[in-house]
Amino acid sequence: MNIPCVILAGGQSRRMGEGDKFLKAIAGKTLLDHIIGRIKPQVSEILLNSNIPLENAEWPVAHDAVEAGQGPLAGILTGLEYYLDKGCTATHMLSIPADAPFIPRDLVERLSNGLTASQHSIVMAYSRERVHPVISLWPFSLAKQMRAALIGEDLRKILVFAERYSLNSERWTDDEGDPFYNINTPDDLEEARKRMEAEKS
Repeated sequence: MNIPCVILAGGQSRRMGEGDKFLKAIAGKTLLDHIIGRIKPQVSEILLNSNIPLENAEWPVAHDAVEAGQGPLAGILTGLEYYLDKGCTATHMLSIPADAPFIPRDLVERLSNGLTASQHSIVMAYSRERVHPVISLWPFSLAKQMRAALIGEDLRKILVFAERYSLNSERWTDDEGDPFYNINTPDDLEEARKRMEAEKS
């Protein structure tokens, strides 16, 4: 699909202890490697949004396009503006976090099912009775409005911004497990290891 992706790796890892959580090893690979392995076949390009130096990164890295520390909405804007500056012709961009190693292998296809005819159509993943705002398709047509909201309004909440436009959600049922399980603590990391081992057996 002609949909580029930004992986949001700019969050603080306070509950994980030392180091950045997306670089933690699990089943012989970093969290980031697991995520890229799942998302790469689904997208046209990958950008990492991170405000820390990443030496020898295999993928392009972009720091926040606005003042650092304004949350994931700033990372989404960074992705939109990065691809627009490159002359991207896609209508939408996928955003995903760098701490969710079980991202579905059909994520883009299923989110795309929720797109409407509106040029400002946004689609978010939904599972286990809640929406996942950072796992979404974003229209490039909203880049200017997003920048204005971040800078002019100091708006940082993704849902508050998205609800101003054409917002849909694509649902994953409970019997599909927890595809958007995210890792914040050492216990979460251990649980993910067990889950990966179970999936292999």
